[in-house]
Amino acid sequence: MTKRIAVAGKGGTGKTTLSALLIRYLIENHPGKSILAVDADANANLNEALGVTVQATIGTILEDVKKINAVPTGMTKDIFIESRLMQAMVEENAFDLLVMGNPQGPGCYCYPNDLLKGYLEKLSKGYDFMVIDNEAGLEHLSRRLLPMLDLLLVTSDSSARGVRSAGRVKDIVENVNIAVTKMGLVIGRSRSGDTDQLGREVENTGLELFGEIPYDPYVAEYDLNAKALFELPNDSEAVVAAQGLFKGLEL
Repeated sequence: MTKRIAVAGKGGTGKTTLSALLIRYLIENHPGKSILAVDADANANLNEALGVTVQATIGTILEDVKKINAVPTGMTKDIFIESRLMQAMVEENAFDLLVMGNPQGPGCYCYPNDLLKGYLEKLSKGYDFMVIDNEAGLEHLSRRLLPMLDLLLVTSDSSARGVRSAGRVKDIVENVNIAVTKMGLVIGRSRSGDTDQLGREVENTGLELFGEIPYDPYVAEYDLNAKALFELPNDSEAVVAAQGLFKGLEL
């Protein structure tokens, strides 16, 4: 049975970094298990954190489908799009990656979201783990990209405002009836003493504090130089903290 894990939070809270470190952890600790990474953020950059080049995204596929005579005669639009989506899958030795991307033209973002939703339901049965890096912000949760999750990691920076925003994620999840087995807070890019000062704010969210990923100069350097987080040294602060966090969650 597929273990579905999603990472959600505002932009700039270390959401994609946490997703990449989680995938790294699963590869190292569950050799031979199949992993599907999904970048559901319109501003996609999980592939960069994973060191993967992406040729096509759902957004670009949908733009291509709009072209005259794009769909072959005798083939339905949905079947054609699904065949294109299979081609868009990036297959690496240790994981596969599917990227939402950003629609290039005007119009509602609902259709690509609904398309990905249905496609993920089919795909999920073929993997041991699915890790979804969600769209930055809160509005995407109401679209119920996946109606059921085994684990939801809600990210925040080490500010009171950020923690309050993370609390609203919990409210949205409950209001739209997303079935989540376990949900908790991860504070990213923290510095010494930050978490202690946020104790009251964290308590008010109703979220369990799973842990924190400290500010790590290595991560900043790798981001600046477009280096994959997979290449971070094992003793980097972010890697050590992430390993402890995921082990504590029994992943």
